[in-house]
Amino acid sequence: MAREKIFRFKQFEMLNDKTAMKVGTDGVLLGAWCDVAGARRVLDVGTGCGLIALMVAQRNQGAAVTAIDIDDEAVGEARINVARSPWSDRVEALCVDFNDFAAQEPYDLIVSNPPFFTEDVMAPDQSRNVARHSVSLTMEQLIGNSKPLLAHGGRLAFIAPAQQELSIRSCVLKAAMSISRLARVVPVEGAAPKRLLCELVASAARAVEEQIVIKLADGSYSQQYVALTRDFYLKM
Repeated sequence: MAREKIFRFKQFEMLNDKTAMKVGTDGVLLGAWCDVAGARRVLDVGTGCGLIALMVAQRNQGAAVTAIDIDDEAVGEARINVARSPWSDRVEALCVDFNDFAAQEPYDLIVSNPPFFTEDVMAPDQSRNVARHSVSLTMEQLIGNSKPLLAHGGRLAFIAPAQQELSIRSCVLKAAMSISRLARVVPVEGAAPKRLLCELVASAARAVEEQIVIKLADGSYSQQYVALTRDFYLKM
């Protein structure tokens, strides 16, 4: 998906120039789409510059958000953004590997824009490798490790490439979870879906499915995308 040169919350401007973790459409989509209703404790896995954690904090004024990342430079940037935001009292950024993460209390919502690039050719910069490739957190680990961290009725929301749908469904079955919501994201009207927005729960559920079109054939944003993200972009 396209990357934003800079992302400006209506309340403040994010710092986003120190790391390879630039704000992109994937993060904006997930932060706007995930169901934050009733979530008092939220965990953002692979927070990068802190975008999704801050979007969740903006959307749910009662949520306490823990944002974790394996990259200490990214966490440093996230901490700066948290401190500059109106929600610094409710968002905490920690440098920790999700595979080693132990929660003191369960979470109502776990949200993640995970490292899902699995191409054989690795990026030359090691921090970029860790961030963009499944070398530190696989989809199976994300789903399997999330389940025991969820409170009763809790949910896991993440975004992934559309071509991974069968693999995701296999991981969901292995973890004895269910897909409760599924959105296929189409970058331009008439094109094939490029991303999946998924919400999982630990109980049995029938998935509510939808399609989200980002841009129309004439290059303008769809009303659907505008309605989803307008609370975050200054010029939308």
